[in-house]
Amino acid sequence: CYTRQPALHDELTEKLGTFPLFHFWGPGADLVSSQWIIDATRHILGTRHPDLALCYLPHLDYDLQRYGPDDPRAFRAAADLDRAVAPLLDDARREGRTVVALSEYGITRVDRPVDINRALRRAGLLEVHTQDGMEYLDPMTSRAFAVADHQIAHIYVRRPEDLEAAREALAGLPGIEQLLDDEGKKAQGLDHPRSGELVAVAEPDAWFTYYYWLDDDRAPDFAQLVEIHRKPGYDPVELFMDPQDPYVRVKAVTAVARKKLGMRYRMAVVPLDPSPIRGSHGRLPPSDEEGPLILCSTPHAFTGPVRATEVKSLLLTLAGLA
Repeated sequence: CYTRQPALHDELTEKLGTFPLFHFWGPGADLVSSQWIIDATRHILGTRHPDLALCYLPHLDYDLQRYGPDDPRAFRAAADLDRAVAPLLDDARREGRTVVALSEYGITRVDRPVDINRALRRAGLLEVHTQDGMEYLDPMTSRAFAVADHQIAHIYVRRPEDLEAAREALAGLPGIEQLLDDEGKKAQGLDHPRSGELVAVAEPDAWFTYYYWLDDDRAPDFAQLVEIHRKPGYDPVELFMDPQDPYVRVKAVTAVARKKLGMRYRMAVVPLDPSPIRGSHGRLPPSDEEGPLILCSTPHAFTGPVRATEVKSLLLTLAGLA
């Protein structure tokens, strides 16, 4: 929990308890973290009265990715969040505030993981180094590797002469709908200096894993951890516990206990099987119903679609800060 001014940290934790990190991401991610954020936001509104307050509620990421947007558990998650946020909306209404509800993406159903880095490795383009029997991606020596992000993957190709080899390695990979080169990136507005030399877009029912090892016995130590900073790409499988490990819950409880005691801990509970994931995002939505939403309590604040790059100016205008 980072605050500015620093004293606010103690004020929030004294009132609400320590931020429930294990409920924010990982197998235990649930409504508890969103409820803490809601309560913290209510406290800030009631004690600081800011001109502009931004509140991120992660809850709808969880079961929609775990089970898919059409699963009854996803509908239940939406209803649970609706009930939890009602007191915050009531506070805002009493203060005469304008409320904007914004989602940055819509989650669609998927059932096909695509191992894009494994395809590059089999083509001899991706290199690993081995330590204690575990394989780690070596981006400095790889001719090409992919950074996977849901249904988009950026393929970084070291030398121009390897571009065609990378294209050929991925051209026939099931689950890739488009492989964008320079012209394709420009057409889609993805020609950013940090974009990959190629950008892969998954088919509607597919998504990209970051996996690069060819044998699970040689997976890196972080593969079964909730470890968002060391993995070369997003890993939604962190939302699950390994069903093949009979001691997985004991490991999780032990790790949490060690953390509370201020000891080092290692929570190796994440499965290496990506097949349970049922929700993802990243492609341009085929319809408004499957895309992101923006709602506003001020009538006619906007009359048509709002671009993501227009949200900042819209919020500042509504707050009288433009």
